[in-house]
Amino acid sequence: MSSPSVLSQPALVLNSSWAAIHTVTVRHALRLLFNGAAKAVVPDSFEVHEFDTWATLAVAPDEPHIRTVRLRIKVPEIVLLTHFNGKPNPAAVFSRRNLFRRDENRCQYCGRRPGTPELSIDHVFPRSRGGRSTWENCVLACTDCNRKKRDRTPEEAGMKLLKRPIVPKWSPILDVPVGRVRQSWTRFVSDAYWNVRLEP
Repeated sequence: MSSPSVLSQPALVLNSSWAAIHTVTVRHALRLLFNGAAKAVVPDSFEVHEFDTWATLAVAPDEPHIRTVRLRIKVPEIVLLTHFNGKPNPAAVFSRRNLFRRDENRCQYCGRRPGTPELSIDHVFPRSRGGRSTWENCVLACTDCNRKKRDRTPEEAGMKLLKRPIVPKWSPILDVPVGRVRQSWTRFVSDAYWNVRLEP
């Protein structure tokens, strides 16, 4: 199963303390291995390998791999940086999923929890009047409250927010697109990181 697309698939990067900090392409991960800047991690056993030993591991017939003139190399799904122990500057990702988390799946006008299908994102100051998609201007609203508020501010609609919308205190450090998370990453990446960015 060797193809150019394998090289563009994601690999998880851990700092030297084994904390997930980033994702790169498999191509980049292999470059880090080859240069000695990282080691490949076997997800099930947590064994680490430098490039030379990683390149000699057996590859199952149906397992994705990279083929060279002489070798069939396993695709590194997780790499551990050998020296870097820092973390990216943490910032809460403004995403649909995180907005539902911040507002606890609750309408911020009436307080009900009608279920995800009945909740939508409401712009406190309407988008049609220049309101932006930010933590401070977006809240969850149920269908009834959304219909009542329409294209008005809460004050104009005679409605009151349960609380002022703010940037949440928690701050996931890794933004992994939904559908790109590998099964092998689950021990290193919690559900809080599986976000889809919302457009401003």
